[in-house]
Amino acid sequence: MTPSAVLESALYVTDLAAAETFYRDVLGLTLLGKVDGRHLFFRCGAGVLLIFNAEATKVPPAPDARLKVPPHGTVGEGHLCFAASADELGRWKAQLEAKNIAIESEFEWPQGGRSIYIRDPSGNSIEFAEPRIWGL
Repeated sequence: MTPSAVLESALYVTDLAAAETFYRDVLGLTLLGKVDGRHLFFRCGAGVLLIFNAEATKVPPAPDARLKVPPHGTVGEGHLCFAASADELGRWKAQLEAKNIAIESEFEWPQGGRSIYIRDPSGNSIEFAEPRIWGL
């Protein structure tokens, strides 16, 4: 057996309110659910982007918790890459610049395909790239 796809990806943030505004209003993702002080869940294509308060997810569930999700988290800045066609990359760059989001880096990969990088409000590295950078 091998996994067929990534169903959900997670990023950890220090400010959920700023993250909600960024991922909803700047990137246009649809909010699926949230628990104040703990997490935000966004639809992203066929998958889900989980945004967690890094400190809150370190706490183990109570013994009588209905959902016994084990503690998890990370320290420092994470990374996530959104797929974008060559045409979409140009449109993303214009949209991000119109919303005063700095493009941190932009380049063409040696094997073909372009990427642009920005930072979310918690400092996570967010990339938009053509899938062909991975031969997809």
